Amino acid sequence: MSNKPPRPHQAQDSRTFPQSPTAFVSLRQLLDSLTKEQLRNQELLVSLGFALRSFTNLHRFLELVPVLASRLAGVEGALVVPFLADGRIWRDQLQADPSELNQDLLSKLLMFKQGMAKGFASDESQLIALDRVVQRHMPKAGIFATSLVARGRQRGRLYVFNRNKPLVWSDIHRRHVQLVADLTGVAVENDQIVQEVRRHERVDRQLSIGAEIQSQLLPDHCPIIEGVELAACCRPAFEVGGDYYDFIPTRPEFVGPKREKGRWALVIGDVMGKGVPAGLLMTMLRGMLRAEVLTGLSPDRILHDLNQLAQEDLAQSHRFVTLFYSDYDPYSRSLRYANAAHNPPLLWKADQKSVSRLDAPGFLIGLQSEADYGLGEIVLSPGDVLLYYTDGVTEAAGLSGDRFDEERLIKALEICCRAGLSAQGILDKLFLRLDRFVGGDHQLEDDASMVVLKVREELTLPSLHVSLP
Repeated sequence: MSNKPPRPHQAQDSRTFPQSPTAFVSLRQLLDSLTKEQLRNQELLVSLGFALRSFTNLHRFLELVPVLASRLAGVEGALVVPFLADGRIWRDQLQADPSELNQDLLSKLLMFKQGMAKGFASDESQLIALDRVVQRHMPKAGIFATSLVARGRQRGRLYVFNRNKPLVWSDIHRRHVQLVADLTGVAVENDQIVQEVRRHERVDRQLSIGAEIQSQLLPDHCPIIEGVELAACCRPAFEVGGDYYDFIPTRPEFVGPKREKGRWALVIGDVMGKGVPAGLLMTMLRGMLRAEVLTGLSPDRILHDLNQLAQEDLAQSHRFVTLFYSDYDPYSRSLRYANAAHNPPLLWKADQKSVSRLDAPGFLIGLQSEADYGLGEIVLSPGDVLLYYTDGVTEAAGLSGDRFDEERLIKALEICCRAGLSAQGILDKLFLRLDRFVGGDHQLEDDASMVVLKVREELTLPSLHVSLP
């Protein structure tokens, strides 16, 4: 360490170049300014993220977007143009900042006809045309445009601009604007998902109401008819189906034992198609048919009149109906029937130990206005079984792709009848066989309905346990 005094020229140097704090203060102020800007930008982005998480109203969120985008980019204004799910400009959600200076631009976008066409957002040339509309409105402006993208789909466009001078900004500014665009794309996507979910919920509620109404139209239990057992079940493929069966007293004024001994109409039908439209048409036909039954006409005349009554409504819906109508007299055990191209019921004759089809000629309901229907009649014997069913049973697809078909149904019915099962036992076994064929985890492709009528045995024997193949 040296104790010598400083040289004269050293002292002179110190006096000639004094140390000024001005440069350090300016640098400190610049750093402080940058830090404040960074903190401000972080707060703005945090605010936008909070709004994305918290706002359930997309309009309120979109009002913030151009304000925050312009501040983050340090520019005079910004514009957000969101798109609807079908690609059209979402005219109700256009937002600009400052709004009072951009009313003319918003009006031009509202009048932009190409933006009203479905699929507009997926056409790159149309997006360029949209950019040109904005550019022409501000010919001296410096403009930066970017897309709002979510899940790979265009959800809108975001513009930031200086009206009368070019943009002077850094890559950080550009990244901030792109981050705002990405968050906005997510917001638009989320809103459209929410609206779609709500729409499905409304449809589900309507379907539930429709299913409840239809379930009330189908008999909740089988009536008591002297000398026979009845069992019935409908399994709709959807919440609301087009299958229909009914038991209708031809003399509804009768009550108690008198009604049990009276003539009853037994009917099963199927509207071509599934879901709500089919269910509504079948509901309409049910009312018409119940009114026709009160006329006391024969089955062929009832189908003839029903066809004429329903002709106009079915023609407008472009749908047809198959229907098998029969009436049963417990006193004579006589069954009269007519068929409008429905699957012929299967008849098990106990004395012959065989199954045959119960059919009569006839056109679909609604196919042509003047249609004739054949009339058939048989007398049932004790132990006879009649199976009404819809094509959802025989057309059910198995795991291998094969159909359940009529042959399997006949074989299963024979096994049940030979075992002496009750009407309910037969119905349960047939549906069990169908379920095994389709597979427990698979849904039926079409509505499946079955109705079993069994004439009581004169001597009741214990039924045997039966196992279907």
